[in-house]
Amino acid sequence: MGKPERARRLSRLVVTRCQDHLVRVDPVLTGSALDIAAEHGLTAYDAAYVAAARRNGWTLVSADIVDLVSKGLAVAPDAADYP
Repeated sequence: MGKPERARRLSRLVVTRCQDHLVRVDPVLTGSALDIAAEHGLTAYDAAYVAAARRNGWTLVSADIVDLVSKGLAVAPDAADYP
């Protein structure tokens, strides 16, 4: 939102704090996301979250009831099992 230095600082913070949990986009993940997007009528962004969760055996938790939860691609926050 017009604050590139703040965005860079936040990006560095995410990498520093979460580096072992970041998912990098690669051609296989991109292909999976595109297939999911086409199959379920999703944006590439939403489909990428689904593809990353599937690849890693994660449960996708989302408040996007219409596009993700209602299609069985994610669970709502209040339905998620937290450790």
